[in-house]
Amino acid sequence: MTLWFLNGIKKGIKTEKNPDESMFKPDYPSVLEGKSSYDCPTGAISNGTWIKEKCIFCGRCDLRPTGNQNIYNIHGKMPEIFKRSFYLYPIDSGTCGACNAELKSIFSPQYDANRFNIFEAETPRHADALVIMGVYTNGMEKIIEEAYNAMPDPKIVIAMGACTLSGGIIGSGINKKFNVEIAGCPPTPYSIISAILRYRGD
Repeated sequence: MTLWFLNGIKKGIKTEKNPDESMFKPDYPSVLEGKSSYDCPTGAISNGTWIKEKCIFCGRCDLRPTGNQNIYNIHGKMPEIFKRSFYLYPIDSGTCGACNAELKSIFSPQYDANRFNIFEAETPRHADALVIMGVYTNGMEKIIEEAYNAMPDPKIVIAMGACTLSGGIIGSGINKKFNVEIAGCPPTPYSIISAILRYRGD
């Protein structure tokens, strides 16, 4: 029997705590504070004020990271039917791959979104929420619409990352009404899980 297997049995799986209770949180991306006159290439600073939806967290301005991972907007309240289980279906409109990796990681043992009754759906027909990532692309517009129409009612749409919200530095944002908007380039697993839990009312 290999040593790594025995060590795993002895130590167990080290899963992160609830996002609000976790000891370690990265500085970027997080809520930025202060004022800045920096000429932001994405327009994330307007009249000295930070706009999280446009920020790619490049660190070139003089705004200070706080470590607060709550970089999201919630619109409305999650239907009660989703409180026992919530299935996400990711769809890539045109990403660099970073948002995909962060979303995938919330289902790993380290973050274990399943303990919060958050799961990944294999098809839109089995999904409660559509998670859209990436900039707007003509070729994906119809596909996103078809995926949305295939979902049963009630259905939720989550925008993930600066590219989806504002286009980032390479394109345009997706012009849709979102129930949850998660900023970041990319957002951390803490932000993703925290946004869903907050939307659920936890």
